[in-house]
Amino acid sequence: MSLSDEEWRVKLTPQQFRVLRQKGTESPGTGEYNKHKEKGVYLCAGCETPLYTSETKFDSGCGWPAFFDAIPGALKIEEDFSFGMVRTEIMCAKCGGHLGHVFKGEGYPTPTDERHCVNSISLKFQPK
Repeated sequence: MSLSDEEWRVKLTPQQFRVLRQKGTESPGTGEYNKHKEKGVYLCAGCETPLYTSETKFDSGCGWPAFFDAIPGALKIEEDFSFGMVRTEIMCAKCGGHLGHVFKGEGYPTPTDERHCVNSISLKFQPK
C-alpha cells in the first residue's frame, strides 16, 4: 500500500500521522489499549491489516500495549539505530506504518519471551 504523505494526512489524524508515518511515540500510559482486556483483533490504524490477537496481549507494565507474538506475516521488522542505541522496530507489513519496537529476553512469562511494545494510536480494535 503506497500513499503520499498528503494522502496519509487526509486518512489519519495528526497524532496517528506523527506515529505511523513519522515514527513518533505516544507518551507511556496514555494509549487507549494499554489496559484494554476485550477479546478480539488489533488492526493497523493505517490500513486495517490484522496484526495481533487479544490472546497474545499481556500486561507488561511498560505503559504501552504489549503482545508476545503477532499474526504470522503481519509485521515488517528492521533494526532501528535512532537515539544512539540499537532496537528492533516493528511496522505493518502492508502499509509500512510504525507500530513500535520488540524486545527479547526480558524474562516475561510468555511463550516467546518477547515484548512487542506497540503504540495504541497505531492500532484499531475489532471485537470478536
